Amino acid sequence: MYKAGILIMSDKGSRGEREDRSGREIMDMLGSGGFRFDYYEIVPDERDIIVEKLIHACDQLRLDVIFTSGGTGFARRDVTPEATLAVIERCTPGIPEAMRLYGMQKTPKAMLSRAAAGIRGNTLIINLPGSVKGVRESLEAILPALDHGLEILVGSATECGQG
Repeated sequence: MYKAGILIMSDKGSRGEREDRSGREIMDMLGSGGFRFDYYEIVPDERDIIVEKLIHACDQLRLDVIFTSGGTGFARRDVTPEATLAVIERCTPGIPEAMRLYGMQKTPKAMLSRAAAGIRGNTLIINLPGSVKGVRESLEAILPALDHGLEILVGSATECGQG
């Protein structure tokens, strides 16, 4: 069972003006697949706040994986990738590459995602889009390999990756 967290970036959601549906989609898709959600929060699209929350989730809560949703587009306030890159110690470029490739099979707009992913300590951080459809498709793209990556990260994979 992986200790997981969800951090939603939404100005309106953080003020209670919009219901978060993407976080619910993450929980619905992963809740029965070995993920226990110990952290969930909605914050405004503010780089310093996002950095603070990601560091807290990694360093104090010691989550295995954090899924973010929102703030990965071209809008001026979309700063989730920059906040993530400020926090991580090692990039995992294959994860957002796989999400974009999978998404582009459905819409060319998927190439506009600026999502990032990486590792801080023993925590994997993955930026997902803000839309329910984008979350679903991105998770479909990475789920086949995610479990193995997390096994290696948390130290439960056996030698030579045969876990």
